[in-house]
Amino acid sequence: MDHQTINEMLNQLKNGERMEFPVSKEDFLPVREVLVKRDDFKHFRGIARHGGNTVYRYIETARS
Repeated sequence: MDHQTINEMLNQLKNGERMEFPVSKEDFLPVREVLVKRDDFKHFRGIARHGGNTVYRYIETARS
């Protein structure tokens, strides 16, 4: 997964176009690399799933 695709998916989450962004174990590090560089990083919540997969969701109130 390239950085442009990751940013598009994260923007869709932020804009409410999608409810969640599933990320496979193999794509986790590239997604995390892009995510931590965003100004709205603390608005994304990653939820660990079975097998090393993660689901990201956008929350209105930033995490502390």
